[in-house]
Amino acid sequence: MRICIFEDRRVDALEPLSLTRPAFDLLCGAGSLLQRHVRAFAADEVGVLVRPELAELCRLMHPELAVNDPDWLRDGTTLLVNARWLPSAPIEDRQSPRIGLVGEAVAYVVLPAPGVPECTAETVAEWVEDCKDTLPRTPAGGVMAGHLWDLVEHNPTALDDDLAAFRAPRPPRTLTNVAVLGPEESFVVDPMATIEPFVVADTRNGPVLIDRGAVVHSFSRLEGPCYVGPESWILGAKLRGGTIGPCCRIGGEVEACILQGHSNKYHDGFLGHSYVGEWVNLGAGTQVSDLRNDYGMIRVSVNGVRVPTGRNKVGSFIGDHTKTGLGTLLNTGTTVGAFCGLLPSGSLLPHVIPSFCMYGYGQLQERWDLRQLFATAAVAMRRRGHELSGVHTDFLFGLYDRTAALRRKVIREVELRRWRQSV
Repeated sequence: MRICIFEDRRVDALEPLSLTRPAFDLLCGAGSLLQRHVRAFAADEVGVLVRPELAELCRLMHPELAVNDPDWLRDGTTLLVNARWLPSAPIEDRQSPRIGLVGEAVAYVVLPAPGVPECTAETVAEWVEDCKDTLPRTPAGGVMAGHLWDLVEHNPTALDDDLAAFRAPRPPRTLTNVAVLGPEESFVVDPMATIEPFVVADTRNGPVLIDRGAVVHSFSRLEGPCYVGPESWILGAKLRGGTIGPCCRIGGEVEACILQGHSNKYHDGFLGHSYVGEWVNLGAGTQVSDLRNDYGMIRVSVNGVRVPTGRNKVGSFIGDHTKTGLGTLLNTGTTVGAFCGLLPSGSLLPHVIPSFCMYGYGQLQERWDLRQLFATAAVAMRRRGHELSGVHTDFLFGLYDRTAALRRKVIREVELRRWRQSV
């Protein structure tokens, strides 16, 4: 089965995480949306249609994929899959022409032969919408991720769904000095993972899944449903649900969060109901609020517009390569872009920190020292065996330009508020 995963016009609502990656690379459960799409359709050939600015970066990160390749699309009958779709079950009928919908959003399209016509990353979203008028409609099931908090909310269900697939290739392990509260078969540890004595795994509300190379230190408490990704360390932490991506370092208290990978929350501090990008460092004592003291519904800024989440527990959404200083306080529903530097101010920081900004001493400023920023990023990546390539650097210079308008708009508004308060 050949599938082509495409990005539609709504991927910008998944910022700041979608600023630096295709939507199908976002995590939910014990893997990415891409992995879930491949599994749902039993695909053996995969192509993707991504935003043009991401194409070279995607080719670097996914050499196995055909990226924005019209020749590959014409080479055989191909099923189209929306990158934002979180499937709930395998799709058994992959032949009957139809369009799968979640509400009015297109989840997938099974086309009659010969398949996809001339189609590009820029035109695929419009072309897929036109299919609503020409193909039979069917409920697709699953969830369409409209915003990052949708992935956080549906993460527990995805982890429950992943239990069988995660357990299948892994033989049962007998672990001494580990207390399992709940079904022992829901505590699945890869043979190459290390679990030190005096760890508590609570599976009463869902599975606890520990991937290869992960290390769980003594006196950690893991409450399911949760997943600890490859090479991640849990350092005596309280982990209450959530997904920890590869090569993270987690301490303190973390509740119902997704960390994309290669990020550090090494020290004490609370992080709840949040989605954190890659190469992020949260300094000791960083606290992230996820609940208003009046228990009211939380709004989040998305592309400069305050959006009601319909939820009363929402933390922060933090872009790649952002760093916080000791004792930084983030409010409920905070959005922080990529390559930000946050210093403590003695009070809660603003709800919106655009990409490439520094906040400190009550002031929001644009960061101009791009080469120094990227040099620091290169050091951080090298420490984990990765390289900041020329492709990365070219992409990041372009990202700086693409985010300039929103950044300068927010900075003007902050300065205007400060001026009014001083009059």
